[in-house]
Amino acid sequence: MKARILLFVVTLVMSACTHSGGFARLPEGEQTATLRPVFFATTRQTDQLPFGSKRSRQSHYGLIDVSIPPAHEAGNIEWPNSKPNPQKHFLVSNTKSYRGGPELRSDLNKALAGANSKNRDVIIFVHGFNNRFSDGVYRIAQMSHDMGLPGVVMSYSWPSAANPLGYAYDRDSALFARDGLRRMIEEVSKSNVNNIILVAHSLGSMVTMETLRELGISGNTKVLNRIGGVVLMSPDLDLDLFKTQADAIGELPDPFIIFSSKKDRALRLIERLTGQKNRLGRLTDVSEISDYEITYIDVTAYSEGGTNHFATARSAALLKLLGQIPDLDSALSGDGGRTGLLPGTILSVQNVTELILSPVVAR
Repeated sequence: MKARILLFVVTLVMSACTHSGGFARLPEGEQTATLRPVFFATTRQTDQLPFGSKRSRQSHYGLIDVSIPPAHEAGNIEWPNSKPNPQKHFLVSNTKSYRGGPELRSDLNKALAGANSKNRDVIIFVHGFNNRFSDGVYRIAQMSHDMGLPGVVMSYSWPSAANPLGYAYDRDSALFARDGLRRMIEEVSKSNVNNIILVAHSLGSMVTMETLRELGISGNTKVLNRIGGVVLMSPDLDLDLFKTQADAIGELPDPFIIFSSKKDRALRLIERLTGQKNRLGRLTDVSEISDYEITYIDVTAYSEGGTNHFATARSAALLKLLGQIPDLDSALSGDGGRTGLLPGTILSVQNVTELILSPVVAR
């Protein structure tokens, strides 16, 4: 029976996470469309694009200017084909590599200096299972564009095998990669940033929580205090493990937000395969995390098909809803639901706030 479940998981993941295209550079002489700069750090073992799946104990830093096409549809990544077209495809306009943290911070400070004083935040995106380097970079470019996020965005690319059969390798890599993310956060914290916002998807939540745990047990409150919020999207984390990580961190960053979907088929199948039913991204009873100051957002109403494992980034309706909120931090911390900024039902259980979003009719 377990073998049959494993085969089903593999088939499902292969159909949902098949990689389309990859990096392609803007053709010479072509004009860029909308440009979104993405700083990055990676612990993949190579020193040049597109970076592979082998592990490196050293971090590589750089910058990629992503060209987003006019034909872009919210929630999608329009992957390039053999004939890259800036009017139709996500493309790489310019790239830059840094020899170390000081060079990264120099350009980071320049980018922050050009932002409004209230928007001098840095959003660090940590991708999930079965991702290539390009997947993480294009995804944070897409999300920040679709939601109109201010500030500077960065991608932390840990060495995923980018193979649907590589789940065990990826889980080990998630632990291997925590030191690289810690180094990245420490470098950013030395810049002129106001707040560091960590956004993680799926197995990237393991990387993120392990990194925060490491900062907590080492007593590095100076860096922890620069983290102005954490967002976990469909976190592939065992509930008991999450609790031990949260206990070691101490006071969680505020806001601390978890996006979940009861229709998340990927997490449901992982639960069946592992025999552990309580994945953090698919809780049926939020009282299980009521000891912690968390906003738990149920986006089941915006799960549109497939595995529903990344509805927050792929649902055009949800992206539009979140992007139209003038004070997103306030809305996601729970205040917004009470004042009607986010449509849905609010339930409070001790310290945790659950917001069950309701669908909005398109206008």
